[in-house]
Amino acid sequence: MADNKLYEILGVSRSASDNEIKKQYRKLAKEYHPDKNPGAGDKFKEISYAYEIISDPKKRAIYDKYGLQGMQEGAQDFGGEDFLSHIFGGGGLFGGFGPFGGPMGGMRRRQRSEDTVHPLKASLEDFYNGKVSKLQLNKNVICGKCRGKGSKSGQVGRCHTCKGCGVKTTIRQIGPGFAQQSQSRCPDCSGTGEYIKDNDRCNTCKGKKVNSETKILEVHIDKGMKENQKIYFRGEGDQLPDVEPGDVVIVLQQKPHEVFQRHGDNLQVNHTITLTEALCGFNFVLRHLDGRDLLITHPAGSVLKPGDVKTVEGEGMPYYKNPFQKGNLNIVFTIKFPDNHFTNASGFSMLEKLLPPKPAFTMPVGDNVEEVDLHDYDPNERSSHSGHHGEAYASDDEEAHGPGIQCAQQ
Repeated sequence: MADNKLYEILGVSRSASDNEIKKQYRKLAKEYHPDKNPGAGDKFKEISYAYEIISDPKKRAIYDKYGLQGMQEGAQDFGGEDFLSHIFGGGGLFGGFGPFGGPMGGMRRRQRSEDTVHPLKASLEDFYNGKVSKLQLNKNVICGKCRGKGSKSGQVGRCHTCKGCGVKTTIRQIGPGFAQQSQSRCPDCSGTGEYIKDNDRCNTCKGKKVNSETKILEVHIDKGMKENQKIYFRGEGDQLPDVEPGDVVIVLQQKPHEVFQRHGDNLQVNHTITLTEALCGFNFVLRHLDGRDLLITHPAGSVLKPGDVKTVEGEGMPYYKNPFQKGNLNIVFTIKFPDNHFTNASGFSMLEKLLPPKPAFTMPVGDNVEEVDLHDYDPNERSSHSGHHGEAYASDDEEAHGPGIQCAQQ
């Protein structure tokens, strides 16, 4: 009976095409990737293993013929590593079989290139309303002419300088009986361990195996996303031969806003009102981030104090992935008082009648009572009396030790 275990893991039929297998793998990888689904690590390993076998024509043909059990028996008949090296391109399996009966635990993982990180600045309106931004990305892709070989013939030789390891070792004598060993990337092969003759280099990539390509990515900023939130484009990083491409990671950054400040899912606005508005009520219009005009009303008789905060419920930021629910809008009030030239004496008596009475005051009497004046405070101005005191002490000192007094000569 045919072994369909790997096909079942990917959710494809035994006759599925390469495009169908690739499409299904990307779908499952996004769903079970540990970054998005931390509890699905084992499931992600199974999916990756199944895809590695089924996506490779040679490995798939061997699996279709022998199945996982046959692959295990073939490994024993052919000396273990030799047979499995033929299947997995030299990776080798060392001990253990996976949770679904296939060689899994000891398989050497495929090397993965580094992720490419790009910051993307967005306005507060973009975080509130959502937006699709287009980002131009330059990345390396495997050369289509030579299929990542770097040579016309498809053959490469081993670098004679580093013996194919990509690292050059240098030993330097630093004293009698002492030597210092250092390692650096091989300058002749640039760390690849390979050598390509000049006349055999690919005319398209010049032997580099990759070419630069410009790609446009559509970045979807969903409503309610936050600053420093990351958006992943799986497998869109730089490509290298025999290396799994990394991800492109977009990091959102919020531009400063002139009116609103964001605090989590809440918004804050600072608004200045007059003393009359603080006492007698007011109306004002606030233009929201989606273009709506909010009419803010405060009734007369409800006095506002400097620093008071009032809340408009449900007019804050949309919740991420639940945009129909929103935080609150908090308004912090500052009160502008009349300036020092408010001297309408006739209005004082009327104002005092409307306001609560002033505290009772009794004028003290006696010789120890002294009336003083109030002045505007200036932190840079020194007391005018300090200079006079200094001069007085200086004059007394001059009288005591002036030029007319001399010490007697012995």
